[in-house]
Amino acid sequence: MIWLTWRQHRREALFALAGLAVIGTLMVVTGLAMRTAFNDYGLPECVARAGDAGAGSNCNRAFNQFYDQFSAVSLAGILFLVLPLLVGLFWGAPLVAREVEQGTHRFVWTQGVSRRRWALVKFGLVGAAALVASVGYGLGVSWWVSPLNQGWRQNRFDAFFFDMQGVAPVGYTLFAVALGIFAGTVWPRMLPAMAATLVGFVGVRVALATLARPRYLPARELTYPVQGTGEPDPTGGDWILSSGVHDASGRMVAPNAQVICPPGASGPDGRACGAELGLGPGAYNWQLYQPGSRYWLFQTIETGIFVALAVLLLVLAIRRIRRIA
Repeated sequence: MIWLTWRQHRREALFALAGLAVIGTLMVVTGLAMRTAFNDYGLPECVARAGDAGAGSNCNRAFNQFYDQFSAVSLAGILFLVLPLLVGLFWGAPLVAREVEQGTHRFVWTQGVSRRRWALVKFGLVGAAALVASVGYGLGVSWWVSPLNQGWRQNRFDAFFFDMQGVAPVGYTLFAVALGIFAGTVWPRMLPAMAATLVGFVGVRVALATLARPRYLPARELTYPVQGTGEPDPTGGDWILSSGVHDASGRMVAPNAQVICPPGASGPDGRACGAELGLGPGAYNWQLYQPGSRYWLFQTIETGIFVALAVLLLVLAIRRIRRIA
């Protein structure tokens, strides 16, 4: 069975290896270029001085130049967002659907190979290959974008960056493969199985990212006055879920905004800071956020959810294989 599985899927494996080799080469070349530019702009010193008032304007300018130079490169990361889906479409969905559609499953199951053994070998080998590939590109992307993760303008909790690096792609890939396999047992034709995989994968990913991810752990609240010091450090990597300006009674005056004035400063018309919004003494800024220190914990939670879904789908797929004629 192992040799047969390799013979059946060696073409996909070789194409995948070639594609990963090309992507890896591009990542190494552009990653080294980003690290060189990061050092040339003096950004390691800016990161080390995060929160130091004296580092503000010069470091902002340097980070802006760095991001402008490599903004096009970072857009290439979109490819890594769709890689798990591609694996599910071209490795997972055909695994059962193609066998049934072409009728080759009848030959295998009448040669002394039980359906369960057939499923365990095929699912195990393809799943192991997907696991190795996802670990490789997940950690590779983490290395690649690490210069972009540092500084004032980029937050690792951003959906674009969160989904394509760390351990989360491992969960996405295993889920995509399992979903494709399960879809092939429900719709044993290639195109319907691939369509179901596409719709299901995108739907689950969007639902968890928008509804579940902000609530993996209870969010924290932060308040600080509209005038004076004490505003949060923008380099901490916190994920801001909601924010606004409250008056002294606690009423939200300006949602999704903040007012920050130096001590003793007044507005352009000479009135007190925030007077144009009707703010008086005791007004404060408010934030609901997930601390940046929870990044890897959130990655682990999300990966665990998708791995659990993948295991459930594989169990259901094995049960359904027994019913295929």
